[in-house]
Amino acid sequence: MKKTILTLGGLLLGINLIYGQATILPAKAQSKPVVITGGTIHVGNGQVINNGYITFDKGKITGVGEGAGPTGAYEVVNASGKQIYPGFIAPMTTLGLVEVESGARGTVDDEETGDLNPHVRSIVAYNTDSKVIPTVRTNGILLAQPTPSGGTISGTSSVVQLDAWNWEDATYKKDMAVHLNWPSAAAGRGRRGGFNPAVPGVAQETPAERAQKSIDAITRLFVEAKGYADGSRPATANIRFEAMKGLFNGTKKLFVIADGAKQIMQAVAFGKQMGVPVVIVGGKESYLVTDVLKENNVPVILRETQTLPDRDEDDVYLPYKLPKMLQDAGVLYGLTGIGFWRQRNLPFEAGEAVGYGLTKEQAVSMISLNNAKILGIDKTTGSIETGKDANLFISTGDALDMIGLNVETAFIQGRNINLDNLHKQLYRKFSEKYGLKAD
Repeated sequence: MKKTILTLGGLLLGINLIYGQATILPAKAQSKPVVITGGTIHVGNGQVINNGYITFDKGKITGVGEGAGPTGAYEVVNASGKQIYPGFIAPMTTLGLVEVESGARGTVDDEETGDLNPHVRSIVAYNTDSKVIPTVRTNGILLAQPTPSGGTISGTSSVVQLDAWNWEDATYKKDMAVHLNWPSAAAGRGRRGGFNPAVPGVAQETPAERAQKSIDAITRLFVEAKGYADGSRPATANIRFEAMKGLFNGTKKLFVIADGAKQIMQAVAFGKQMGVPVVIVGGKESYLVTDVLKENNVPVILRETQTLPDRDEDDVYLPYKLPKMLQDAGVLYGLTGIGFWRQRNLPFEAGEAVGYGLTKEQAVSMISLNNAKILGIDKTTGSIETGKDANLFISTGDALDMIGLNVETAFIQGRNINLDNLHKQLYRKFSEKYGLKAD
């Protein structure tokens, strides 16, 4: 057995050496108080503190203010001339669930078989050893929501912090959302759509009929689950209904993927009917129903700004303008990117909205405090405020600009994390080979 273990260990080490993938160990717990001085602090709630200080101990922020800050038994981090931000948060991502997008099924674990899977927990599939995670946190993204996909009800997600040994260590808020893909009656027209002709001699359901059939199935499931949760329908243990209990007692939210205005209104009405808190994900036409969203206190997580609208007749700049539209309407909104590795572009997606009406601090809030509020973790993270976890980073320039962003130091729960990644390793490797200057 010992020989087998040694042989396996040597094999794994050899694989790492062949591909240049040095191990990046999680940081140790904070051992002494830290004070960061001299930087410009973007608090995350819209406030900016010039030449400020931040102190934190045992992973918690103990002080934030103007000036040099306290002296004494602190480890001092000089951030003069630099920018300090709260750790950015990537909701609705497959980060840690997918390693290679295509051609390697063994690295894809974001989807389960079946159509109604509220009991499927993405957290147990989360891979803390993913080589993609360090490339994302290098750009200031320190927390994420690895999310299942596929089917009508995809499963249950958790929030993780991005520096951990295993999924148990990574868990920041466990099993906090159930994910539902709201049926669409769209007929397949538009920029991304197509036409599906009828098959001769075969009865065809209209898109509206298919959508209604799916909605009826969802409604039946929720009615049964609600009866199971309140005990009005005694039954034997049911793992699907057990997973949905939190929706009815307020400990979980229902994240509904819906883009069209009609879909969004149906999803909001459904949440109200069932008494469950709803978050709209996607929301491409959310600007058309802001009154409904605001009245029902339903937030929206937008997907990427750097894209084209779905319909030819839409304003080509609509995706860039959406955050400002929701801001002006008083709707709580956040932002995510696409997939997993592209989450590294999240700060730049937020920065794109600055050119179309948002202030820089509103854009920072969109991917920090706003996302934290929507995920229900704003009491512990999302902004640089006393009592919250020390999840923050220091950049030499503007974090919303791809030229300015340069994360020098980052802390997760007070731990000074390793900002190396595979991209940097390969750059150093081939810079050495060809005699180039490596930064």
